[in-house]
Amino acid sequence: MSALISRVISKLVRFGRLRVEFFDGSMREFGDGAGPEIAIRFADKRALWELVRDPELKLGELYMDGRLLLTHGDLYDFLAIGSANLWKSDGLAWIKLLEKARDAVKTWKQRNDRRRARKNIAIHYDLDHRLYDLFLDADRQYSCAYFEHPGQSLEEAQLAKKRHIAAKMLVDERHRLLDIGCGFGGMGLYLARQTGARVVGVTLSEEQLAISRARAEEAGLSTRADFRLQDYRDVEGPFERIVSVGMFEHVGLSHFDEFFSHVSRLLTDDGVMLLHAIGRSTGPGYTNPWVAKYIFPGGYIPAVSEVLASIEKFGLFVTDLEMLRLHYADTLKIWRERFNARRDEALALYDERFCRMWEFYLAGSETAFRVAGNMVFQIQITKRQDVVPRTRDYIAPREEALRRVETPAAIPRRQTA
Repeated sequence: MSALISRVISKLVRFGRLRVEFFDGSMREFGDGAGPEIAIRFADKRALWELVRDPELKLGELYMDGRLLLTHGDLYDFLAIGSANLWKSDGLAWIKLLEKARDAVKTWKQRNDRRRARKNIAIHYDLDHRLYDLFLDADRQYSCAYFEHPGQSLEEAQLAKKRHIAAKMLVDERHRLLDIGCGFGGMGLYLARQTGARVVGVTLSEEQLAISRARAEEAGLSTRADFRLQDYRDVEGPFERIVSVGMFEHVGLSHFDEFFSHVSRLLTDDGVMLLHAIGRSTGPGYTNPWVAKYIFPGGYIPAVSEVLASIEKFGLFVTDLEMLRLHYADTLKIWRERFNARRDEALALYDERFCRMWEFYLAGSETAFRVAGNMVFQIQITKRQDVVPRTRDYIAPREEALRRVETPAAIPRRQTA
């Protein structure tokens, strides 16, 4: 190992306890010795140089390809070391240049016109649905759960998330409701079943659409829950209620104004919208290049300031803003543990490289929320200030009212192999 490489890694890893085995067999420890012991090994000489040149992209690629091997400790702990060091360090000169370059082209990278949006969504959401069954709850909620108390199960917390959103929206049987990015249909079916609202759910994923429609048919809710393969920009209104959970991250920075322009057009004057999405606490940035290449092409996690600036342009009021800190970290921890427990089944569906990619995605995402400051925001939006109560006191009673009338069908039970 050269002295130059040693100095570079020392600057990159100042916190934690990381032991590195190099291709020539030499070993060295980096960090301040705090935390769990983590050991990695580089399988070839070029791997180390590639990592030093572009750690944001190459760390994930090297792990996927088996060129960076974890020989001691947990993948999450390893990525937490990396995240903590990036979070606290000033960075290296060439890495700063890479960051500036990526920030400069982020708008171009997020061009989500109708054709690109459909293609980008298919890459992630049209994977074999059996993959998601390995780690999601029985309702297939592929978004942040809402943990009301320590020790709550994922199934309970995902139900609590749906209940919390329904309460904030003040939705009932009089309302026509649009679910933008309806996923596997769980939110729309809950709202149709528990509130009596007439739901239109739109998605760009054929896999999700097929499952949503089948679930609606099985539940006898097809007349109240209409799921469509449709871009939100092509939906015709009006709607008294609009909800969007975990979809806004796919809109793209240059399309924020377009999104809220359509929301303003579709929402009635006495309507309410609830936007649930991931946000960054560090201000505007760019999408991690590994995530953009392998997991969510065209995606962007916004700063709340970027979202609010766009909302303000279209005659919309922000009537409530809630930050869910660490809820997604806890959600991802459970997803990661469930995936790891059934990894052999994932391997039967795909291959070793895919499984390593998915492990890295789940562990890396958890560190983003637990270490690097990502959170989830819920923004309540109206077109008039007097549509919702002046205080938040109404939320808990409405949650309790929903809890009392929830049927067994509203609480799916997860099947395990």
